[in-house]
Amino acid sequence: MAEPGDIVTIKTQEESIQGMLMPEEKDFAVIKLDTGYNIGIAKKRIKEIQVLHKKKDKKPVTLTIAPQQQLPTISILHTGGTIASKVDYETGGVIARFTPEEITTMFPELKEIANINSRLVSNMWSQDLRFSHYNTLIKEIEKEIKKDVQGIIITHGTDTLHYTSAALAFTVQNSPIPIILVGSQRSSDRGSTDGALNLLCAARFITQTSFAGIAVCMHENTGDENCTILPATKCRKMHTSRRDAFQPINTIPWARVIYPEKKIEFLRTDYQRKHTNKPNITFFKEDLKIAILKQHTNMNSEQYEFYENYDGLVIETTGLGNLPTSEIDEHTKEHSKIFKTLQKLAKKMPVVLAPQTIYGMLNLNVYENQRKLQEIGILGHLSDTTPETTFIKLAWLLSNHDKEETKELMRKNIAGEISERIEQNTFLWHK
Repeated sequence: MAEPGDIVTIKTQEESIQGMLMPEEKDFAVIKLDTGYNIGIAKKRIKEIQVLHKKKDKKPVTLTIAPQQQLPTISILHTGGTIASKVDYETGGVIARFTPEEITTMFPELKEIANINSRLVSNMWSQDLRFSHYNTLIKEIEKEIKKDVQGIIITHGTDTLHYTSAALAFTVQNSPIPIILVGSQRSSDRGSTDGALNLLCAARFITQTSFAGIAVCMHENTGDENCTILPATKCRKMHTSRRDAFQPINTIPWARVIYPEKKIEFLRTDYQRKHTNKPNITFFKEDLKIAILKQHTNMNSEQYEFYENYDGLVIETTGLGNLPTSEIDEHTKEHSKIFKTLQKLAKKMPVVLAPQTIYGMLNLNVYENQRKLQEIGILGHLSDTTPETTFIKLAWLLSNHDKEETKELMRKNIAGEISERIEQNTFLWHK
């Protein structure tokens, strides 16, 4: 009987595939190839599974690492298992490791940089996060700040990492220490994993600089030497799988960490420095209903009406801020209905535009239809805030302010989310 961890040959009608048997899925047998990649084979196709080598039982090894007085202390809070997990090649399973001893064993270079406090906050896919999870994380961050640590690293799934970085930028303002989010685009069982460098660069940045506040540390390029420190409210995941998927939007990174040289190269100097004052901690209302609606061609009023019982709406608009509200011929009568629906929504809730282009700034004074949108209360004029950060900002404002205050504050730069002007070299920024 084949078990996870066994080296097997799976035979189908068409081929024979050899590898290590992994924990099975519902309708598939999964094996890990010598390349490190997993492959799923539909069970209905399998003719035979032949065991070549049985797995070996392995006793866990527990190490005790004494703190070094000359080194600073960093806290690592884990919200997901990818960066802090590894494949046990004798069992076939992915094992999450969160204790300081386990983390230091996985990333031994950490011992040269700092003493590590490491613990699990939650272990979940980042796409499953809700406002309640943000609140839990904020409370844990508050605890760590009170411990007088040098900084905090938060491990996080990459899919919504930029949502969480923005959430922390608004809720943990005036942080006296750096709080750096890191993720891993490639799983730890692949030779091309990026998690280790991201984590180690974040630790070096914390211990070697005076930077304070929220930021993201991810690969600068597809190589394995440098990471960039990205602004929490102005970065975004721009590729599904590349190691340099996270890029600054309408700005440049705070700094570059050149890991082989143990060197920090600041690219901007307008950052907050470490201090001893208390942070301003706020939270999210967990029952808020906020949505992002992506504008496209051939829309109808019902698509906007769907959100009439929400607390706020972000519309990912095209170009400088255009919506389909002009009735120009017999085929566009629906657009008059859309305008009336938007007018009704804007009276009930904040309706905010964000650039679908990601890069660039909205300008609602260019066309007549845009000026009419402003007249009915649609927000977003002169904003270059990404749709994701706009969503988080709107949710945070409605959690801590009334509707009219929220509308006013959406226009103001609170956590670096709005640029006074956009420099030319920030478009598709390239080192």
